[in-house]
Amino acid sequence: MSENIILIPTYNEIENIGVIVNEILSTYDHQFDILIIDDNSTDGTKELVNELAHKHEGRVMVLNREKKEGLGVAYRAGMKIALAKNYKYILQMDADLSHQPQYLKNFLEAAKGADLVVGSRYLNGISIVNWPLRRLILSLWANKYVRFFTGLKLTDFTSGFRCFRSELLNKIPLDHMFSDGYAFLVELTYRSFHLNAKISEIPIVFIERRNGESKINYTVCLEAAVIPLKLRFKKLLGTL
Repeated sequence: MSENIILIPTYNEIENIGVIVNEILSTYDHQFDILIIDDNSTDGTKELVNELAHKHEGRVMVLNREKKEGLGVAYRAGMKIALAKNYKYILQMDADLSHQPQYLKNFLEAAKGADLVVGSRYLNGISIVNWPLRRLILSLWANKYVRFFTGLKLTDFTSGFRCFRSELLNKIPLDHMFSDGYAFLVELTYRSFHLNAKISEIPIVFIERRNGESKINYTVCLEAAVIPLKLRFKKLLGTL
């Protein structure tokens, strides 16, 4: 058992999940365990990840969930398992190959001096491949919006490529978090900041998915717009 675990949520990622799991396992010799949280995929992903767990027993685990409840719910479930198993560093990354395994070692290095490390697409300018202009503008605007309402100075609040020290996650009331999707990432960051966590960013290059469909929809975008206001007011009222 490694002291590091990577959480990868999946929903209908049959074309991608096997590729990323095999790349991690072949690149890093027992440096990372992997926990895949599958939300009852219907395209064969569920069967594939269970095969991977059987083939790589001890390094790959699967949490099979009964229904699709969203990114935040999946991550919370995975984090609870990782904390119960006493992993030291808990990483999260997307299943769609937009997050490159080559950066995993950089997260561990940065985590030696931080409680939370965020892989930023904007730390060294714009490092995004194959996004349409409208999506890039929306992402840039969203980060400025979150910075304004939360007062945090990060460059990338909605990056899903992260590394947490378990000591920090143990302090966060996961069962009392109220957001999902990209808003879940914002809430995690905000709560970490107000626990006096040391947060750092490292540069990454984000490559848009080549296969499968994005899970971003109107509901996800709306929640992401509302959550910074909700967090700010809850903090002011002392109910966070």
